Parts: sequence; structure tokens; C-alpha cells
Amino acid sequence: MSAADRFPSRRSPTDPAYTRRAMPAGPNANSTPNGEGPSGKPLPLSIRLLAAGLRGARDVGKATGIDQAIEAAAEEAMVAAVESEAVERAIARVLKGPVVEEAMNNALESDAVKNALIDALDSELVDEVWRRLLASDEAQRLVERIAEAPEIRAAISAQSVGMIEDVGHTIGNGTRRLDGVVERVVRRIVFRKRRAEPTDRAGVVTRGLAFALDVLIVNLGFSGLAAVAALIASAFTGNGNGVSSFALAAGTAAWFALGSLYLVGFWSLAGQTPGMRFLGVRLDVNSRGLSLGRSTKRLIGMILAAIPFGLGFLGILFDKRRRAWDDRLSGVDVVYEGNERTPAPWSRLTMIEPPSLAGPAKTKAPDPRGLQSQRVAGSSPS
Repeated sequence: MSAADRFPSRRSPTDPAYTRRAMPAGPNANSTPNGEGPSGKPLPLSIRLLAAGLRGARDVGKATGIDQAIEAAAEEAMVAAVESEAVERAIARVLKGPVVEEAMNNALESDAVKNALIDALDSELVDEVWRRLLASDEAQRLVERIAEAPEIRAAISAQSVGMIEDVGHTIGNGTRRLDGVVERVVRRIVFRKRRAEPTDRAGVVTRGLAFALDVLIVNLGFSGLAAVAALIASAFTGNGNGVSSFALAAGTAAWFALGSLYLVGFWSLAGQTPGMRFLGVRLDVNSRGLSLGRSTKRLIGMILAAIPFGLGFLGILFDKRRRAWDDRLSGVDVVYEGNERTPAPWSRLTMIEPPSLAGPAKTKAPDPRGLQSQRVAGSSPS
């Protein structure tokens, strides 16, 4: 079967119906002859003249290049319009409006976008990029610079100090409870009345443990100094057959002097010794520390309280303000500090709200006819 038999409605180019009269603008079977309408009737003279004029103008434009000049001029006009300040202001107003924000939010909340991002992050290409980035020399130098930064070292030191403070807070909480328990037991044994109200003055367990820590620190320091002194003495004398009475007396005097200097120094400079700080107690003074005279009086009172077998410290158990002889002589009490943990520096940073994209409100000038000013679209309300 031929193509004409299969498609009887399709005509071949050799069909007699395709004549030059029927093809003025090309081989179109639906075209009509010049001067005739779709129904085959002749067109009015005015229409035929207008069509002839248009065809002539088109031919003249192609021959002289006017059509290309018009296209170039139109292109330049459109580019100039796009690059104008008015178009920039219009685009800026559109970007500041809620349409772009809503579109971005909808895109971010879209499941398709989420799945695309997850697939991209799980791809082998991203893994390869990370491997090469971490293995690069620039990344190694960046890590070294970060590790050497003073802020990082300060943070590590603060973390170490914070761990010690946490241990001290835990032990201090236990000793504070023991202060009340020991005081109640001793008062019951000697038939004294219980304390009616809780107090913020430090008790005997906390103060005793703080003093024991201070003695330990002094002994460690003195042991180091004594070892160095003994090494120097043996190098010069060559005698290591024991310690003479004079050396023992000198060592005892040196230990007492070092302990006295330790206590007076910390009371005067900080108002608390390291042992007191560890357990969260301090001297109740308005300034940072005691004066040198009051610190010396406190040291003398402590020695006097210890001479009669420690009887001068019983006031911590029976006095209303838990004062021993050294407290009375120096005129200062020992109180508990606030036991709150020191927050990390970054936990106190305040969140800064991003500035509004709309900017300050802008109003148009009032109309001469007395109309109220209108807010420009896209600006924030006042």
C-alpha cells in the first residue's frame, strides 16, 4: 500500500492543487490567493492596499537594515530600563517584602528540599571533600593556631579550676550539714539549748577542715624548702649523720614563721585562705581583706585559743555567732559564702536580635488637600 492510500487526506507536492497562485508565501495548503479572503471572496481595496504597504515596508526595512537598527535600539532601551535606579528600588522593595521571606520559608520547610540536602550531605563527594580538607596543611595550621590562642588556654584553665571548685562545693555542702549535727550533739551532751534559727556563720567542722588543708599546704611548702636547705647544708658540711638540736629548733621556728606569714598574708590580701576558699567560707569584712593589724590580732588570738588545749575554740559550738577567741580579738566572724556554681563565660552572652530588614518607617509628604500621610509599602510600622 502506498503513502497516498494510507493517508488519503495528505497531498503530495505534485498535486495540481498546489499552484503558484495558491502558494504566495510558501507551500501552505491552507493559504489563500492574494486579494482573496478565507472564503475565496475578494478583499476590500483598503485592506489590499494596507497589506501591500506592510509588505513593502518590510522589504524596505530588510534591504536598508532599519529592522536591525530598531531591534538594537529596543534591546538597549530594555537594558537601560533594567539597570535604572527605579528598577533597583523596585527589586529592593520586593526583596524586603513578605513574599520572598514566605517563599524561602516554604522552600526550607519542604520535604523535597530536606531530602535533597540530606542526600547531598550523605554523598561520597561531600565525604571526599571533608577528607581532603582535614588532610590539608591549611587545616593543620588552623588547628595549631586555635590551640595556641590565649582564649583557649584560659578556657582550659577555667575548666580545671571549675572542676576543683565543684569538688570543694560538694565537700563544703557536706561539712555544712555536719556543722549543725555536731553542734546539736555537743549542746545536748552539755545540756545547752539548741539553736533556734539557722545561721550563716561557719561551724566547727568546716573551719577545722579548712585549717587542716592550710596546714597541709604549709607543710608541703616547708618540706620543699627544708629539702633544699638540707641539700645545700650537706654539700657544704658533708655531714649527713642526723639533725642537731639547733637545726630542729631552727626548723620549727621556720615552720611557725612560714605558717604565720601564710595566714596573715591571705587574711590581709583576700580575706580567706586557700583552705577556706576551697570549702566556701571567708572572713565577714566589707573590704577585700583584713588590715595587717587585725590579721596580726587574729593570729595572736588563734595561738592563745590553742594553748589551753584548744578550749578557746569552744565558742564556735556554744556562741550565738560561732565566735572563737581569734574572732573576738580581731572583731570579725567567719561566714559561709554563696555556694552557687560559677557559670561558664559563654552562658552569660546575650542573644543579639538581627536588625529588621525593613528599616525605619518612611512616610510620604501629606497631600495638599489635607489627606493623612501614607506608609510606604515594605516599611515597618512605627
